[in-house]
Amino acid sequence: MADQVLGIIPARYASTRLYGKLLIPILGKTLLQRTFENASRATILNDLVVATDDVRILEHVQAFGGQAIMTSIDCPTATDRLAEVLQKHPEWLNKAAIVNIQGDEPCLDPLAIEVAVQLLLDDPHACMSTIAAPLTDEEEALSSSVVKCVMDRYQNALYFSRAFIPSNKKHVFNPRGPYFRHMGLYVYRPSFLLEYQKLSPTPLQLEEDLEQLKVLEHGYRIKVAITEKASIGVDVHEDLHKVEQWICKQNIFS
Repeated sequence: MADQVLGIIPARYASTRLYGKLLIPILGKTLLQRTFENASRATILNDLVVATDDVRILEHVQAFGGQAIMTSIDCPTATDRLAEVLQKHPEWLNKAAIVNIQGDEPCLDPLAIEVAVQLLLDDPHACMSTIAAPLTDEEEALSSSVVKCVMDRYQNALYFSRAFIPSNKKHVFNPRGPYFRHMGLYVYRPSFLLEYQKLSPTPLQLEEDLEQLKVLEHGYRIKVAITEKASIGVDVHEDLHKVEQWICKQNIFS
């Protein structure tokens, strides 16, 4: 049905910085299972599937009762993996929106998913949406490993950068500045997800190494939903302990 929303978790096994991280256990469940179960709490999602390139992940998802789909090992990006899922299941092109949920984000607020989806559905001129959270830490604001986002008054993205934006004449952190950390969740209209694959690489995208800039450079609109809760992603081994602490605070063990 056209009013339904599909969540897809692209799950590549060979992660670069922490190999096989999606199958690493965290307090009795794998990182991927915790991400899947957490995303399932978003009531706006009618279906949730994992798109993987590895049979170990496929079998693991099926073992805990989830739905998984095999995709090519040659998909260069998560977006390409989502597009392949739609090509294999053209009936899903009738969905109202497709949500790209990162497999290493087990702490993402389910409400943030719902807000991002609704923001896209409410703007017929936008082709995709994402989320950002207030950035109040100076070290993170100045760090090139943290992607920042600036937007207009109508929650349309103006730019994404690894640089310190918005900046000022003194190039110093302003505690009252409008800084936002971009979080890697994307919501697409199904037709645009297939169109995205055809877009040629763009100068800003290549310079910043940020996939979403290609969308802006080709003239498309990205809506930005704001969440007050920044998520904890797992990139290195030390992040696993941070997730454990978060689970303990939330009393989420089962």
